[in-house]
Amino acid sequence: QEQLAESGGRLVQAGGSLRLTCAASLRPFDSYLMSWFRQAPGKEREFVASIAWNGRSTKYADSVKGRFIISRDNAKNTVYLQMDNVNPEDTAAYYCAAAGGRFGSAQALRVSEHTYWGQGTQVTVSS
Repeated sequence: QEQLAESGGRLVQAGGSLRLTCAASLRPFDSYLMSWFRQAPGKEREFVASIAWNGRSTKYADSVKGRFIISRDNAKNTVYLQMDNVNPEDTAAYYCAAAGGRFGSAQALRVSEHTYWGQGTQVTVSS
């Protein structure tokens, strides 16, 4: 059964760092573009970052560019989101998602274009 499981969310102070992890049971894992989305209370789910199947291409939302880094380890079927210099506007539930296809480059795909989703992990940034 294909599954995604996020972990690493916690309470962190503004300016701090944390790393989210998404463990995938997708096979073959390297046939998927992987993305991170987030959703704050009362808001729509929004794109954060994506990474191409081979890890050589990444894409970020403007709001996190220069602060977050997405990476993947295909040998471990895992994708990461390193979050640095966080601020209260980063508070949200963070979701890992997978879109089938070896896209030539990372893309900001729509929510509906992702086949698999995790349950989410909560990140709360205090000021």
